[in-house]
Amino acid sequence: MDPAVLREDMVDGLESAAKDVLRDEAVAVAMRDVPRHEFVDDERAAYADREHEVFGTRVLAPSTAARMLQALDLEEGHSVLIVGAGVGYTAAVAAELAGEANVHAIDIARPLVYEARGNLASAGYEGVLVDRRDGADGLPEYAPFDRILLEAAAVDPPRALRKQLADDGRLVLPRGSQSQRLEVVTADGDRERRGPVAFDPLLVEGEQSGAVERNRTAREDVEHAQRRAESRRGWEQDWIEWDEAIDSQSRPR
Repeated sequence: MDPAVLREDMVDGLESAAKDVLRDEAVAVAMRDVPRHEFVDDERAAYADREHEVFGTRVLAPSTAARMLQALDLEEGHSVLIVGAGVGYTAAVAAELAGEANVHAIDIARPLVYEARGNLASAGYEGVLVDRRDGADGLPEYAPFDRILLEAAAVDPPRALRKQLADDGRLVLPRGSQSQRLEVVTADGDRERRGPVAFDPLLVEGEQSGAVERNRTAREDVEHAQRRAESRRGWEQDWIEWDEAIDSQSRPR
């Protein structure tokens, strides 16, 4: 069957009363335009509303991608960061909405970076930048971003990603561990919950497929320690520095 017809059927299904997932016309038009079969090998499977697995990662079902993109509220010209490039499909839809030169995608797994680059090029979105990075660190050299989409679950939004938001920006992520909800976080810290989701957790260096796993809480421990240190002010900070100075002088040489 013609892929264009399959795309129409896919989007019509998401807009139908039975699913009632897709309500944003701009997102619907973008999903009708992106050739999803360039990102999932089997044409019929590509347009079915179900997940796929590639190189140890999940390719989002169209309904899940639609929910996240609607929460992102993209407009032409927005600077966008996709954390968790995967096979590149979400980045392609974002490129239709914001312009491909404005979309940046990162992934911690090198095979997925190559896969996303190839898929995006085949689909006609060569202008999307895809790089290998630890998602928790974001892409500071291209910040600030009007929109950041995190395609992995986190208990708290990674601090670096929040710092890379523009003043009126928004970060969309699956928030939680066992129980997760899609959440929109603004640069001011306002939160809006959008319903239940189920995502794999955000990985840090050493946890990607094929690597020896490390403790996933290590990054969060470091962030909490940094927050505590930066919250100390005035005499408390001076007292800590004074204690450290005494301690260093009393150590045997």
